This record gives sequence, C-alpha cells and structure tokens, in this order.
Amino acid sequence: MLEAIKLNENKLQFKGKDFLQLSDFSPEEILYLLDEAQELKAMQKQGKPHPYLSGKVLGMIFEKSSTRTRVSFEVGMLQLGGHAIFLSSRDIQLGRGESISDTAKVLSRYVDGLMIRTFGHESVEELAEHASIPVINGLTDLQHPTQVMADLLTILEHKGKLAGLKLCYIGDGNNNMAHSLMEGAVKVGMDISIASPPGYLPNGKITEKAIKAGKQYGSTVMITNDPVEAVKGADVIVTDVWTSMGQEEETEKRLKDFASYQVNKELCQYAKDDFIFLHCLPAHRGEEVTAEIIDGPHSVVFDEAENRLHAQKAILKLLLA
Repeated sequence: MLEAIKLNENKLQFKGKDFLQLSDFSPEEILYLLDEAQELKAMQKQGKPHPYLSGKVLGMIFEKSSTRTRVSFEVGMLQLGGHAIFLSSRDIQLGRGESISDTAKVLSRYVDGLMIRTFGHESVEELAEHASIPVINGLTDLQHPTQVMADLLTILEHKGKLAGLKLCYIGDGNNNMAHSLMEGAVKVGMDISIASPPGYLPNGKITEKAIKAGKQYGSTVMITNDPVEAVKGADVIVTDVWTSMGQEEETEKRLKDFASYQVNKELCQYAKDDFIFLHCLPAHRGEEVTAEIIDGPHSVVFDEAENRLHAQKAILKLLLA
C-alpha cells in the first residue's frame, strides 16, 4: 500500500460528499482513495468478502451509453454488498421534461447515492445541488474523474509511484479525459503535457486552475501543438478517441485535424523506454492509436479497464458507507 500516507482517516471527510471533479479533492484525499482501492482489490483477489455497503442502493442515471461505467459500478455495488438500479433517460421522467431538481429530490428519498453519465457538466452540478445524497460524476463532456482515478491506480501499480512521473496526453485537449487528467496529475505530483491541434486545446479555466495547483504541489503543466515535444521523456502516454459521443457530425473534419496526432511507434520513440500506454476505451485502432501500440508490450489498457471497478468501489465505500 502507499506507505507515504500517514493520515488520520477521521480527518478525511468523504461520507456524504459528492464526486464531481478531482479539483474538489486534496492530494491526501486522492491518495487515500487510491490506497483504499488497492485494499479492496487485494480483498477481491483473495476471495475475502467485503460487504461494506450491505443494504445500500445506488441509482445510476445514463443519458449516454456505456460498457465499462455501467458494468463496473453495478458489479462494484454487488461486491460491496449493495444493489444498483439502472435508470435510462428513456425510462425515467428526466427524459420527458421533469426538472433535474425534482428528480434529485425524489431519488434522494429512494436511494443512498446517485451516479450519472450525461452530456452537460452543469446537469451533474444541478443534480448534486438539489440531492441530499452523494452524487458521482460517471462522465460528462467536461470531466471524467472516475476514469482518471482508475488511470492513477494503474500507473501506481505499474510504476510503483506517481510523484515525479511525466504523463503525456495526445489528442483532443478539450475533452473530459484531458481535463480530469490535468486535475488529477497535478494533485499527485505528476508533470503533465498535452498536445492538441489548434482549436482543440483544453478548457482555459481548468488549465489555469491546474497550473496554479501544479505550482502548489510541485507539478508542471505543458500545453502544446507539438506531439513530439509533449511526449519527450514521458513515463505514461495517454490518448482518447478523436470523435466523442455527440460529435459524430464532425468526424470527417476531426480525422483530418488529428491526422498527425496518432500515437504510433514513431511518436513513442521519444518517450522513455519503459513507458506505459493508457486508453480509456473504446479505441479506434488505426485512428488515434495503432494496433502495434495498444496491443503491444507497453499497453496496460485492460489493467486500466479492470481498475475502473476497484477505483469506483473505493469511491462508493468512502462516500456511502
């Protein structure tokens, strides 16, 4: 486990808290969550029951389709002794015009926590504002904090540390992964570089906050249009699809704009020899990454996918138990 963490658990206030973006959490809280995830993963691998959420129910609102998010949260609640209810936007009144505030107040009377996967980040914030139970951001167009917790857990497992490493993100900087990676990396002492084409740079406010946090915690943030410059000396290389859900009409333009931002053997030669490759999946081989990289010896994408389960179990336990 993380021997560097010498914390009094009673001073870490998780119970009842929302999990909307990583900027809301201190370095100590993020590291404690990772430590908890490691413990829960070890218990599962050893076959030890861990019903910390016996009798608890998680409501899961999905306005975007999902494989990993739905299955990992549902299985996670089951392994923790609780239950999860899948709520499609086609099945609840939220999809028929009921206000988010009314939905939040009603569901707060039924379940112990809410996870939502949707488009606008403001919807998650409004849900959290009116709910009297913890709300977890399962993904918005702006942020993907639960995925980045799994990424940090994966990096920690393969590198043995986080502080002092360099993480490089190649691709669309104005997407949820780039934003949450920035917020998470600087909090745990990692340097981060992001290479994106002009017009696809990260959100200015999130970048400004990340740079400020980096100065506080000893991390650097580089934003560039040059993928070679970004990847130099990287311990970790991350990418994501060039066209996310809701951007399908832009596919042809994006394929042209991102053509020189593919993660391939030629680009990766500038990283450290023992770099690891991450991708939140689903991946489009031959577009943002070549099969040679994502299916090669540096790839840990399926460890990363598995760790969605363990990282989210830690979040669920600490927020709902």
